[in-house]
Amino acid sequence: MPGTRFPVATTIRDALYDRIPLSEPELALVSTQAFLRLDRIQQLGFVSRVWPGAKHARYDHSLGVLHLTRLAISHLRATAGGSWITDEDARVVTSAALLHDIGHYPFSHAIEELGSPIVPHETVGARIIEGPQVALILRDAWGVDPARVAAVVDPRGRDLPPADRVLRGILSGPLDMDKLDYLPRDARACNVPYGGVDSARLIDALRIVETAAGGAPERRVAIGAKGVSPLHSLINARQEMFDNVYWHHTNRACMAMLLRAVQDALAQGALSAEELTGLDDASLLAVLADSGMPPSTRRLTAALRERRIHKRGVEISARAAELYGRLGNLFFDPAARREAELRLAAALAADLGTAVEPEAVLIDIPKPEKWRTDVWVAFDAPPVGFTDLMAWREVVGLTDDDFKRYEEHRRLIRIVAAAPYRDHLARNWERLLLPLLGGVF
Repeated sequence: MPGTRFPVATTIRDALYDRIPLSEPELALVSTQAFLRLDRIQQLGFVSRVWPGAKHARYDHSLGVLHLTRLAISHLRATAGGSWITDEDARVVTSAALLHDIGHYPFSHAIEELGSPIVPHETVGARIIEGPQVALILRDAWGVDPARVAAVVDPRGRDLPPADRVLRGILSGPLDMDKLDYLPRDARACNVPYGGVDSARLIDALRIVETAAGGAPERRVAIGAKGVSPLHSLINARQEMFDNVYWHHTNRACMAMLLRAVQDALAQGALSAEELTGLDDASLLAVLADSGMPPSTRRLTAALRERRIHKRGVEISARAAELYGRLGNLFFDPAARREAELRLAAALAADLGTAVEPEAVLIDIPKPEKWRTDVWVAFDAPPVGFTDLMAWREVVGLTDDDFKRYEEHRRLIRIVAAAPYRDHLARNWERLLLPLLGGVF
């Protein structure tokens, strides 16, 4: 049975970490067609329309998460609380780290916002992991059960054993290697001063502790006292990147256009959810431009290719409480959002007395983010008033609601329109939109 680390077969040069060594088993996974597809999917979707340097791929990110996970596991196994982690446990979580995005759809996360029949990318990834090519490599070269790796990547409907629940926390949670890689990687590619994370200090602060919160004792990934401030920086970095990069109005308009193009194709049966899982950025646009696609899909695809991006007509903040709430609810009902867009386009056509394409007006609703800070802090010598083990929220005096409140005030809902209609929409949006509130919403 192989150990936790394999002999180095090659070394790649990385923009963040300089050198990432890869073994033969790791290269075997990286060389599969499913993994190579990630090299053709940009990490940030259409952000490169604003920051042209942001063309790094899910491939790069996945290698970075592998690298950080190896460091985290190595550190944890050297601590008293992590001495139970076996070689096989280490191989399971590092292979899951490498494969965590293998089921990702093209152009970031927008397509998943359509809901059923689109399934989460983790679910797609679990199917690939348990499929013939990847599963064979995991069994023969890694010495791990593919079903166990798939469960760490996507635990939906699976009962993870206690050890794997701890391991999954290293990959996905309030303090995980995924965020520790993508935030600084995205910031560097965009050349912005946000997203800074002291990854080395955070990893060095990792511990595994046993808590009794909520009943029976369980192991949890925690941090030592030196990790308190870097974790705060991680949360702030995430907020700043959403505020300045991920929610940039141009990127969001592109995402709204892509979402509607795919939605119309799905609605008319010109495209299936299953087809999407094997596509990359370029091949998706090629499929959407096909003559068999609905006219609205083809027009939106052509506009994306030619950079004729919908423009902001209206921006709605959370302080417009009722309107923001009603529009925000449409995030959870994509069909109702599409119906609202169709009615807005029809109202615009009636107002102008001319034909308007049904996809000319779109509603962009960024996904409401979850701000989880349920991390424990272990003190060797707690200050007076503290205890040996405390929730991070109690240590810093901030709660999830504090971060959520900031997000809700910065997350804008936008109504965007094709350029010829933007000014008319901006001037007359109340007359066009408000009559619809009693119908679709």
